[in-house]
Amino acid sequence: MSKLNILVVDDYLDNRLLLSQIITIMKHDCQSAENGKMACDMVCEHYFDIIFMDIEMPVMNGIEATREIRKMPPSRREIPIIAITAHHPNDFSTSFKDIGFTDYISKPYTLNKLSTLITKYCSTK
Repeated sequence: MSKLNILVVDDYLDNRLLLSQIITIMKHDCQSAENGKMACDMVCEHYFDIIFMDIEMPVMNGIEATREIRKMPPSRREIPIIAITAHHPNDFSTSFKDIGFTDYISKPYTLNKLSTLITKYCSTK
């Protein structure tokens, strides 16, 4: 797999830094945003191979941001968006998939969990 460009969206700086560090250790490029509005603006300007999106954020939450990204042109709306959630995996219902999330990762995340998701959705890149 070649080097990927990954976007991390989370309102908590510590969470963004931790996830960004893990992604950097995996030898990928990583950018971050602190809310969904910033994420949407960044997706309009740059291509990302995958997006890790927190669900609960001020300004624009992850659900609203994912809905907006899914309305963008095909090159943008087809980017895998992984929901970041503190809830139990069984809480990731079909409604989240209907919103446009590709998958989820629950906190706390590990290198192995992230690697598995990145490989699953970006293995052809």
